[in-house]
Formats: sequence, structure tokens, C-alpha cells
Amino acid sequence: MQEKKDAYVQKLKAKIDEWNAEIDLLAAKANQSRADLKLGYLERIEELKGKRNELESKMKALQEAGGSAWEELKDGLEESLKVWKDSFSKAKAAFGQGFKEGKEDKD
Repeated sequence: MQEKKDAYVQKLKAKIDEWNAEIDLLAAKANQSRADLKLGYLERIEELKGKRNELESKMKALQEAGGSAWEELKDGLEESLKVWKDSFSKAKAAFGQGFKEGKEDKD
């Protein structure tokens, strides 16, 4: 059971690292965007960071849980992951649309 939990946590840590890199890319793009778009982008990034912090907190609780308690925590974490993925997808789509519109304005 411990091996399964450790493997799950390691996989989740790797995914969070990947998302952190993507958040950094979005932040870099936001800082290069038009002023009227920049504030909205930065607010979305802060929301994503908040949700990511919630995931990390739940992951730490899962690491510390023993026995069958970790299975229950895993279920809650899975739900948080769904919310995170949805929020992240929406943010990336909004960024993509904004960058496309910004490019068209410059043409």
C-alpha cells in the first residue's frame, strides 16, 4: 500500500512541476501583453496559483496519511485535480484567444 501511495505522490509532484512551468510561461506572456489584457491575465495566474497551492496542501496531507485514510484523501484530491485541470484549460484558452486578438489589433 505504501508503494502505491508513494508512486501516486511522485506522479502528482511531477505533474505539479509541469504545471508550474506552464504557469511561468503564461506569466511571461502576460507581462508582454497589452496593458488592457495584462491585468486580467495576471489575475487568472494568481487564481491558478491558489488552486495549485490547494493541491499541494492536499498532497502533503495525503503523504502524511496512513492506512485506509490515504484512499479517502486520494478521492478528494482527484476531485481537486479535476477542478484544477478545468481551470487551467480555461485559463490557457483565454490566454490564447487574447493573444490572437492582440496580434490582430497590431496588424
